[in-house]
Amino acid sequence: MYGLGDVRFFDRIAPLYDLVMPPASGAALAAGFDRAERPIDRLLDVGGGSGRAAAALTGPEVTVVDASLGMLRRAREARGLSAVAGDAGRLPFRDGSVDAAMVVDAFHHLPDRQAALREVARALAPGGVLVVREFDPAHPLGRLLVAGEHAIGMGSRFSTPDALATDMEAVGLDPAVVDRGFGYTVAGVRLDRDETA
Repeated sequence: MYGLGDVRFFDRIAPLYDLVMPPASGAALAAGFDRAERPIDRLLDVGGGSGRAAAALTGPEVTVVDASLGMLRRAREARGLSAVAGDAGRLPFRDGSVDAAMVVDAFHHLPDRQAALREVARALAPGGVLVVREFDPAHPLGRLLVAGEHAIGMGSRFSTPDALATDMEAVGLDPAVVDRGFGYTVAGVRLDRDETA
């Protein structure tokens, strides 16, 4: 295994990452962000690496948060993005300080996914939304991806869309599966404290 959240792997491939990965789907992300119940001015790209997903967006102020310093260097130097080294399970942001967050093609790499969901829910302002783009391990291509990542030593753990929605609900987010397929989108809106009681 490469280590905590596969960080060493991503540090090694950072210079090549953007050459081999397709662009993120701005349309799929927009469909998730449409669920927000507040304007989106400040957005966290959690596990955002090189800023590939952030590059698909226009409008909000985006901060990329990642544990891989090599990937963050790419986000800063190649894309001019604000980038912060951090652990998704202990985000360095105040309670209710962001309008939205996204995790794109990275949730399966997070070593403590429940802690990451709790932290994003904490950092979101009421009405803010978390959008997760992931790969479905129950889809035929998803099964191949799971096998491939494990074969090269990654500690990846994948969730189906419905399981991810259930996990979001457990941390006080109101989830919806926005789309399904090999790549899927789940969006969860942070409820007001009074609504979760």
